[in-house]
Amino acid sequence: MSDASTTDGPNGPRSPLELLEVMAREEVVINEDLRHLEIYTMRGLLTILWQGPVDAEHVVLMSGGGMGGLLGPAGGLYHDLGVSFAEQGIGTLRVGYRKANDLVRCVHDVAAAADLASRAGGERFVTVGHSFGGAVAVQAGMVLGQHCAGIVTLSTQSAGCEDAGLLDAAVPVLLLHGDRDEILPPDTSAVVRMLIGHGDLEILPGAGHLLTEASEHLRSRLEDWIPTHLG
Repeated sequence: MSDASTTDGPNGPRSPLELLEVMAREEVVINEDLRHLEIYTMRGLLTILWQGPVDAEHVVLMSGGGMGGLLGPAGGLYHDLGVSFAEQGIGTLRVGYRKANDLVRCVHDVAAAADLASRAGGERFVTVGHSFGGAVAVQAGMVLGQHCAGIVTLSTQSAGCEDAGLLDAAVPVLLLHGDRDEILPPDTSAVVRMLIGHGDLEILPGAGHLLTEASEHLRSRLEDWIPTHLG
């Protein structure tokens, strides 16, 4: 994961944000709890929707599937969680990849978002990812190391999680998967849990890949689980 990790440059270590080699940045404050950032790089446009206090110590990093996206599954789950967490003083960064379905680059994008938040005060992070983004969430959690307070996967794929056993055993993991997933069977999340070596696996009855049928349960579950593990 060298593209997402801190590496040495001529003037010392370079952070994930510095490794993006940003050409320009645009930012619009949509309201007091939501900012839209566009970060231009030679390898694509990184988009971030930043909800909640910018200087929040506790931060949630959310990423989409193999086609990208910022809303999340289950009828805009990411937006609704961001609104709820903002009211609790928790920051949420929804990451729009520079190049969707490129695992190394997407993990770098999430790491750069964490780097951006850490410069403003972020110290503890929970990563959340849907489908392809589940592998991104797991890998990003590994990159964050001791700063990772938890990982949530939604209908995750197993590809990209082969080295997940390197994740610190102290990092809590929650894997949620519908039993009627038409793209990735729930056994996929079971494989990821096995690779990690720990975690809570919850199979959602009647839910497909987008988890729409479990939307209310997901909101309730994550509105409790994520703040609890952020501490």
